[in-house]
Amino acid sequence: MTTAMGAALRRIQLGNALSAFGNGFTVPYLYVYVAKVRDLGASTAGVALAMLAVSALIVLPLTGRAIDRRGPLPVAVIGTVSAAVGAMGLGLSATEPLVIASAVALGAGIAVIQPALATMIVWCSTTVTRSRAFATQFFLNNLGLGVGGLVGGLLVDEAHASSFVRLFAIEAVMFLVLGAAIATVRLPRAPKVEDTVPTGERAKGAWRTLFADRRMVWLCVLGFVLFFACYGQFESGLAAYATEVTRIAPATLGVALAANTAAIVAAQFVVLKLVERRRRSRVMALVGVIWTVAWLAAGASGLVHGSQVVATTLLISTYALFGIGESMLSPTVAPLVADLAPVSLIGQYNSAFALVKQLALAIGPAVGALMVGHGMYATYIGMVVLCALGITVLSLRLGRLLSPAQDNPHRSAPPVPAARTEAEAVEPAVATV
Repeated sequence: MTTAMGAALRRIQLGNALSAFGNGFTVPYLYVYVAKVRDLGASTAGVALAMLAVSALIVLPLTGRAIDRRGPLPVAVIGTVSAAVGAMGLGLSATEPLVIASAVALGAGIAVIQPALATMIVWCSTTVTRSRAFATQFFLNNLGLGVGGLVGGLLVDEAHASSFVRLFAIEAVMFLVLGAAIATVRLPRAPKVEDTVPTGERAKGAWRTLFADRRMVWLCVLGFVLFFACYGQFESGLAAYATEVTRIAPATLGVALAANTAAIVAAQFVVLKLVERRRRSRVMALVGVIWTVAWLAAGASGLVHGSQVVATTLLISTYALFGIGESMLSPTVAPLVADLAPVSLIGQYNSAFALVKQLALAIGPAVGALMVGHGMYATYIGMVVLCALGITVLSLRLGRLLSPAQDNPHRSAPPVPAARTEAEAVEPAVATV
């Protein structure tokens, strides 16, 4: 069974990496493509980008129930087909209605894929191996996105719409590859998690059970702050602060984003060895401290008026520190969601946490862009510093609610018996007197 689970997990991870590679081809260029290449204007491009988030918010509340009732595999396959149709539709659309409809299909598909894949990883891992499985997924996602973005930049030509069609076609094919890869996965009959919630939770209602779970509610609050204070600011508030206050060139902002990806790729498995045997709540609390330093560095970059080199270094360091924090969260947060979930509600818990993430990613950019756009620079930095400190406080509070096994599954796991040597295996047992 362990070998079968490992083979299934490798297939899931490979498909996920290829999907991220295809997604990286188009993520940096969607706005330019819709607004300039298709000549549909900035407003249409903004609506298309918004639809990616809106469609996710619509389908995620229904996704968890579908996963728990039908299983994660068929739901994931449906998501890949929807995402492939949306990606190809964007490449071929030349009118506003078709662009928006394609964005809805793409956003809904990606939103469905995320919790379905997370649930499949849970089913194909154990409590002890789950941190490494999610860390590997995060590593391959970032590697795929980074490589895809670099290759896409070499293929794209703003003067030729056909080059963008090629990018979206590659993305669509990679989603179909993901669907084909996971369609052949043989999942175990039951997930390897402890059902800590009494049976009968389905009768009470999935959402009622989730909201009655104080630990999960607290983790969702923490997750909202995490995504709001980091991912929700990358392409809005922090980017605006970097260009308007620190006054770095857009090309340098690309270098900063590359530093973020490089930090994740370089540090992921080193960080994993350091944190996987430590208390999850303490690791998340440390992320809050690291991100506090990151935001202070970002604020300081706008105060250094005499040396642009120092200011640029501070800002790039901000993105790199965010990457270090992200690499600490990947083996911590997602496995904790799974370990809190009862067996019959794993999909519901994963979808609920994905919904919290989408809400943060929808609200975060709007708040950051508005504050920086209205010149509230000091207030903006103060707000995100407080959010980072809040991560530490919330994490420590969550740690007091978790059981020892949930906070540190490695310490609570029974010791693995030492393997017998070949001589011991052959030598007959001798009774002790």
